[in-house]
Amino acid sequence: MPSLFRIMGGGGNSSSSNNNNRQLPQPQQSLRSSASRLTYPGNRAAAAPSSDAAPSMPTTFPRTGGLSDSNTASAASSAGPVTLQGSAVDPAAARVPPPPATEAATRPGAYQVTRTAVGPAQVYRVTVPVGVRPGAEFTVHAGLRRVRVRCPPTSSPGQSLQITLPPEPVTHHLLLKMAPLTAAEGTPEGGGAVTMTPDVQAVNRQAMLSGGTAQTFLVTIPPNVHPGQQFTVNVGGQRFAVTCPPSAGPNQKVRIVPPVVRDEPEAAPTTQVFEVAVPEGVQPGQPFALMANDQRVLVTCPPNVVPGQKIRFQLPVSHLVGKIELAYESETSGWRRTVRVNDLKFQWVRLEKKKEDAKKEKTDDNDEDPLAETTEGMGPSKVVDVEGMKQFDFRRSAYVRKVYYLEGNDARMRTGTIELIPAHEAVVDSRLVYHNRTLLSYSDIASVQGKSLQEKTEWFQNICNQLTAAWEDGHIKIAVRRSMLLQDSVDAVMSLGRDDLRKRWRIEFLGEPGIDAGGVAREWFELVTEQIFDPAFGLWIPSANNQACVNINPSSGLSCPEDHLIYFRFLGRVIGRALFDRQLIKGHMVQSIYKHILGWPITFEDIKAQDEEYYHSLQKLTKMEDVSIMYLDFTVTEESMGARREIELTEGGALTEVTNANLEQYLESNLRYRMLERTRPQLQELLLGFFDVIPEPPLTIFDANELELTLCGLPTIDMEDWQANTKYSGLYEMTGRSHETVQWFWEVVLEEFDQEQRARLLQFVTGTSGVPSRGFSVLQGIDGNIKKFTIHGVDRKAYFYPRAHTCFNRIDLPNYSSKEELLEKLKAAISLSGVGFDIE
Repeated sequence: MPSLFRIMGGGGNSSSSNNNNRQLPQPQQSLRSSASRLTYPGNRAAAAPSSDAAPSMPTTFPRTGGLSDSNTASAASSAGPVTLQGSAVDPAAARVPPPPATEAATRPGAYQVTRTAVGPAQVYRVTVPVGVRPGAEFTVHAGLRRVRVRCPPTSSPGQSLQITLPPEPVTHHLLLKMAPLTAAEGTPEGGGAVTMTPDVQAVNRQAMLSGGTAQTFLVTIPPNVHPGQQFTVNVGGQRFAVTCPPSAGPNQKVRIVPPVVRDEPEAAPTTQVFEVAVPEGVQPGQPFALMANDQRVLVTCPPNVVPGQKIRFQLPVSHLVGKIELAYESETSGWRRTVRVNDLKFQWVRLEKKKEDAKKEKTDDNDEDPLAETTEGMGPSKVVDVEGMKQFDFRRSAYVRKVYYLEGNDARMRTGTIELIPAHEAVVDSRLVYHNRTLLSYSDIASVQGKSLQEKTEWFQNICNQLTAAWEDGHIKIAVRRSMLLQDSVDAVMSLGRDDLRKRWRIEFLGEPGIDAGGVAREWFELVTEQIFDPAFGLWIPSANNQACVNINPSSGLSCPEDHLIYFRFLGRVIGRALFDRQLIKGHMVQSIYKHILGWPITFEDIKAQDEEYYHSLQKLTKMEDVSIMYLDFTVTEESMGARREIELTEGGALTEVTNANLEQYLESNLRYRMLERTRPQLQELLLGFFDVIPEPPLTIFDANELELTLCGLPTIDMEDWQANTKYSGLYEMTGRSHETVQWFWEVVLEEFDQEQRARLLQFVTGTSGVPSRGFSVLQGIDGNIKKFTIHGVDRKAYFYPRAHTCFNRIDLPNYSSKEELLEKLKAAISLSGVGFDIE
């Protein structure tokens, strides 16, 4: 692939100045007008440009020379550096006069802070003080520095010594300019996103043709490197030798496009052989699930093998750790995430509905068979519902978001698209490689999956610590004004590249002397997210079912026509960074958004959780003998700010009548529209921003409820307030709190549950861990009216586990025969609620 250079601006040549303020020029014309900045969206305008403002970035990328075959092979094997030749670049793009030296400490924005040694070594003559013996240390002042010197063995007090000190380090502050959003090819610009340039389109197409994903990097030309000279950089875990372009110079940034490098192969661990009989009904090439050493794995039936015939496969012994609980088996949908034997990646599958239909067989013990000892732990095989996964089912069909990453006009801000694919086609890497080092594999995920939320977050934090750039590589200083908090924060965060997002941050409120030792950052995360999640801001709206949760406002483009997508990319980055730093945000999103982040299956139950009335209207269609009598077509009507508009679910949908023959397509189109298409641009930027910070493999340890608790924190629950504002119905209506089962329930919650389990119980019943600021007395239901927490008594013969009605904040609690049984069943219910276990 040809390499690609583009001058992005840089630090310029700085020496003793403490503020290296050469700014990155804008890749496109500014998205902000010169009007005065206001505090509401849609009018986020920059100040009028000054005479020393940075010129606009040219909209095309100069091409560079290509890579030879030998260079490409070197990159793939990491045996040596790759030489990337560059062609001429307009030098005017890099000639950006720096702002005054005092501005770096007073201007809001994001600064790259680095320390470098400049100038020659410094030589001083010092005198050995009186009383200092040979070999002892003494302190002297050399210029402005205080250093310790060891007296040589041959010296004595009063003698003169010559010492040489390295250059005194100089701190450089590089003020970064905001990077623009790039609209993916084929998508319209707007909301702050600009059209992709032809050269970047060519890069993305070339990557697609090669079967990979385009990835470019910004690298800084080291000091004393001039046009035509080479320098070595480490990007993406690979070493490259880059030739400085003719018009670039020291401390400037260039953009490189390295060759596509194959993933690092797994080391060959010791393997263990397993043998199992192919279950009935499985055809050659079809997958089936089975248990191996308490782990559920996915095996594909080889060609020319018939049911009942035994097959053998291998699993790495080092990976057989604990039990993989990633499945989170759901009684309502049957979807489970499991491990594929062929590549150890995670895949969603749906098991046969009737367990008795699956072949339950263990291998026979055979002393003469060398595999006899290795087959211990093989559980019953379960047939994967191959045909069922492909067929539409209102209750069981599921879809998973898939993100396609593309390079943007500015290397700091990639773009991409998302779509919903059938759940059984969704695959997630179970391995994370960083700088040629495997940070985690699926065995690590398996070992931590069954642990408590606290242990999971500690493990996740350890992975994030390993992804954090070293302090010597520089850090990011974000300076904001309280009066313009959100606007300054957006400008700062949106100027950072993906590498900067994983450096250490220091937050500073301008004009305040506080030092960020954690408290300032904590306040910044809370204040920023509180503002942006505020429904009055226009980007988010309260959920139709739960006023404590917010959902993306489909009409955010009306309230923020110029930059609403910038806000969503910014928020995605902030949420990702909050998870990276173990900070908390001030906003509870609807559960489907957490599922989109995690790549979990989306079903019609997620529509029900957001809008129960809409869900039931769709459900009724599945029970009608002739749906054509409803006179429906493939459109939906949306109302926004008093205006009604008709939206086609499919091309030509207004002219397509809904009949029994196309009902499945109509229902699927509604699911796709409500769960993605309605807010695709906003959700797309939110996810792209989040994954700018967080890699996907370590996220697989969490379910949607755990992710909410990790981001929003465990709520402070007033148990007295909770009990005082609880209603009773069904079998408990007459007796209330005096009923024995109700007494057991509160005893379990008070005495047996910790803070996390209480939060999970609250999520199970109300749909969120958020507690109203005025307490449980104002808990709202689907209609916005007060719907207090309700315990509804049911016969245990009717329900095996407790059931939740999140729309009404009600739990159906069977009248169990003992407190121990209640504890067991209640714990199981709240732990399995991540994928909708018995939620109505």
